[in-house]
Amino acid sequence: MDKKNPVILRIALLKPLYGTFDYLPPQAIDPTALIIGTRIRIPFQSKTCTGFLIEIAHHTTVPEKKLKNALEVLDQQPLFSHELHELCNFAADYYHVEKGEVFSCALPHLLREGKKVEACTPFHLQQSKPEVKPSLNEAQSKAVNQIMHLKSQFNVFLLNGITGSGKTEVYMHIIDEILNAGKQILVLIPEISLTPQTLQRFQNRFNVPIVMMHSNLTHKERLNAWMYAQNGEAKIIIGTRSAVFAPCKKLGLIIVDEEHDASFKQQDRFRYHARDLAIMRAKLNHLPIILGSATPSLETLMNVERKRYISLSLPYRAGNAMLPAYQVLDLRTLPKNEGLSQPLLDLIKSHLANKNQVMLFLNRRGFAPVLYCVSCQWIAYCNHCDSRMVYHQSPPRLQCHHCDLILKTPEHCEKCGEASLKPIGLGTQKIEQTLKKYFSDIPIIRIDKDNTRRKGETEKHLQNIHDAKQAILLGTQMIAKGHHFKNVTLVGILDADHGLLSSDFRATETMGQLLIQAAGRAGRVDKKGTVAIQTHCPHHPLLQYLIQNNYDLFAKTLLHEREKSLLPPFSHFALFRAESKTHEQAHHFLDAVKRIIPMKDCIELLGPLPARMAKKRGLYCSELLIKAEKRHLLQHYLAELMQKISKITSRNKVKWSLDVDPLEV
Repeated sequence: MDKKNPVILRIALLKPLYGTFDYLPPQAIDPTALIIGTRIRIPFQSKTCTGFLIEIAHHTTVPEKKLKNALEVLDQQPLFSHELHELCNFAADYYHVEKGEVFSCALPHLLREGKKVEACTPFHLQQSKPEVKPSLNEAQSKAVNQIMHLKSQFNVFLLNGITGSGKTEVYMHIIDEILNAGKQILVLIPEISLTPQTLQRFQNRFNVPIVMMHSNLTHKERLNAWMYAQNGEAKIIIGTRSAVFAPCKKLGLIIVDEEHDASFKQQDRFRYHARDLAIMRAKLNHLPIILGSATPSLETLMNVERKRYISLSLPYRAGNAMLPAYQVLDLRTLPKNEGLSQPLLDLIKSHLANKNQVMLFLNRRGFAPVLYCVSCQWIAYCNHCDSRMVYHQSPPRLQCHHCDLILKTPEHCEKCGEASLKPIGLGTQKIEQTLKKYFSDIPIIRIDKDNTRRKGETEKHLQNIHDAKQAILLGTQMIAKGHHFKNVTLVGILDADHGLLSSDFRATETMGQLLIQAAGRAGRVDKKGTVAIQTHCPHHPLLQYLIQNNYDLFAKTLLHEREKSLLPPFSHFALFRAESKTHEQAHHFLDAVKRIIPMKDCIELLGPLPARMAKKRGLYCSELLIKAEKRHLLQHYLAELMQKISKITSRNKVKWSLDVDPLEV
């Protein structure tokens, strides 16, 4: 080694570890052949690990005798393009996480574990006759023409189309043009359950290699999809949020379908928002991005108002389909049988008699959210969380939906010993049981997290829906968005009140989006659809906007309220979370975070306070909210704070995280 001018490899481990690590080059390699962006195998503590070369330096603060040689260079060329590498660097800086964790998220599991990139077998394309492109209506044609006119530069387009307006057809016409130009298309969707339907529609239309990227794939399948995207063989890449890092060789267009969906936000470790990173990726690559939604997020609508995004409207349904009619069912006055009011039961019977399908939406799985003792009022709580145990009947058990603790259903009350336990409240399993009493000869297809865990189960249920003429579809938000059920003519919203009464300032927005999305499954072809909403608040003004098919007015009202309250998107949040075995340790750590930097006029600190769920998975959780009116002021403050956080001596006693732009506050 040249002691005056040594070559130092600055490496980020592909693990959630703080900082970077300095190494000498492998002994049997020419240092001038090293390239930033390649993986390197290194000795780390007593193990061998895979790292990512992020810098080649000629200085180090590590004593020379402590420097170790790296073991092996795993790649001949960088794994990412310059633009994708820049995106990862941006994400690390914006969300204040270590670069190694970002690069780890961007790589398939087998590459993180050190598998060498090999030439993959040629893509096997099943030759099929592509379907004929349907003609577009006036609004669709206008949207396609405007996007194609600006296809060679960065622009953010909001395709704001009501449910059933043909947003996917607009995507496909534009994709056709991009494919003819020899470029790739990246399509992000919010739910894994939407991938079979999306893949099928694209395969029917385009006779080109198409790959999927999502967490239900095997490690080998994920690696193959990654390599097909990297070498340019895959022309269309469809995936959930992590696919925003797909290594496209010649990217020409990004589409984010259902851009408002909270599933695009990662909720643990590296808490990125895939929609926001997709916009930054489009900017770095100088290409257009389309955000599609019938219920755009308030952040997106504000950016349209401020002329940052271009709004394209699809105000009416495609073909002969009509918007559904709404009926509000006042639960204050109507008798109900285990969650189903008599008018709703009558509507279900009527639509089934006409050889149609019915969809019922309840965003609560299990049989009942509470197991209650009638004798002494005891309630079954989780031992590890501040949460009630949910009663499941099939198979019988008590389960915590936060830590997944599963217990045998008790026969006697743990407090008084009486055999007087009763499930209280409604879940999808209980509704399914009730429906079987009234509609024993009708297929009831329930789709929720409980019965779609196994690979292929979701596809099986969806195929059953498409094959059946008469059926009752019952499920959580998994069936409320994006699906095209051509035979559904009645949608029943079993409980519309949660979002209207919640303490979470985002809950009303989420409720409105879910309600509109669920209602949009009704009458999507040439049959008139009906939406029945069960509620205790029938005259709530925001609910009235929604049933009048006026999401724009609903959203403008919420934006006005947010502006007056200086809540996002008119301010910017970051949330420190601390978890520990005692409440005091978590609180003291956040208190130290609060005091580490002198208070600034542009920053407001709220807390530390116990989280909404103060105990989760056996740990006590406290939160510190950081608020700023300007994004750059918040980022500057966080950067300064993160540099000093290592000085807090209590940080090793707690598990802490920083969530920039949190959705759950």
